[in-house]
Amino acid sequence: MIDLAAVVLTKDEEANIGRCLEKLRWVPKVLVLDSGSTDGTERIAKSFPNVTWAVRKFDTHATQWNHACDMAKSEWVLCLDADYILSEGLIEEISQLRPGPEVCSYTARFVYCIDGKPLRGTLYRRGGPILYRREKCRYVDLGHGHAARVGTKTAALSNIVYHDDRKSMERWMANQREYARREVEFLFGPKPSEGWSLADRLRRLGWLMPVIAPLFALFVKGVVLDGRAGIEYARQRWIAEKLISEEIRRRGCS
Repeated sequence: MIDLAAVVLTKDEEANIGRCLEKLRWVPKVLVLDSGSTDGTERIAKSFPNVTWAVRKFDTHATQWNHACDMAKSEWVLCLDADYILSEGLIEEISQLRPGPEVCSYTARFVYCIDGKPLRGTLYRRGGPILYRREKCRYVDLGHGHAARVGTKTAALSNIVYHDDRKSMERWMANQREYARREVEFLFGPKPSEGWSLADRLRRLGWLMPVIAPLFALFVKGVVLDGRAGIEYARQRWIAEKLISEEIRRRGCS
């Protein structure tokens, strides 16, 4: 197996961290970098014998990821959010990797879940890099988000990662309010057009995305066929976009 460590960022992830770490028991070293949890995240993380627990005050996602990767010390780093769950197929695939020296990173496909039920399509990204040659990767902040900058050669893993966030609605709402604040700062900041997507341009109108997003999820992405889980996902997208719209109006940006 490649010289591998996994890193997981946490902040009040009691509802997710155990399921994430359960699928990382095969990794020799797992670093959990926390930014001030007040729930049971630390207790759960420390119950896994391959986990090292560390705490760092959060400033930006990029600096947090870079700090965690620097602490890992391994040649390869598997970077996961606490609500990412590796599929059995992906575990087997990574454990058998024999990358050449030109390969700097691997991407994987993401499948979004509601209470453990996979959805057939969502508004989230369908895939992205999760496994990096540590010395070839640095994270950078991009507007309201962040991205990994890696070497030139990227390969694709054929198996999936489940994105299965089961935090309470109260915690989810708090996260969405913070995201709405950062989203509006990005959309109406000093360089607002840098990195705009179509969704960002529609959000600037203030009222349109709370209408479009749930309908697009239901009938274009097809989550209406996923039953209650699909309806709940559409409801969450409506709430998230509504919070952004309200923040725009609160700041008098529209």
